[in-house]
Amino acid sequence: MPNKHFCQGPTCHERVTQDRFLKSRGVIRGRYANLTMDHDATWYKRSRYFCSQGCEHDWLNVHMESIEQGRPIEFIRHRRESGGYEKRTTTSDDYFGRPYTSSSIQRINGTDN
Repeated sequence: MPNKHFCQGPTCHERVTQDRFLKSRGVIRGRYANLTMDHDATWYKRSRYFCSQGCEHDWLNVHMESIEQGRPIEFIRHRRESGGYEKRTTTSDDYFGRPYTSSSIQRINGTDN
């Protein structure tokens, strides 16, 4: 395990991207934070806790009231996952009739197999 925190973003584990998808288990996982725990980033220390500015802003939107009221906020110490996804590959013809394949990650429905 790398010397990094898990991203603290509240919806990081729900965003469907290729790098978050674990094909063997069919889950979307949260990312690690950008910087290591012991990185000396005096200019941007928040990168030790978030994988992107989007996750940082989402976290602030969710927890700003708790910060203003002085209430403690739980720190995420495990990697969160969202299950029920699969990678689907489709083959089509382009404008010139040449075949190409495209992949997408989609949620699995109980009726859609």
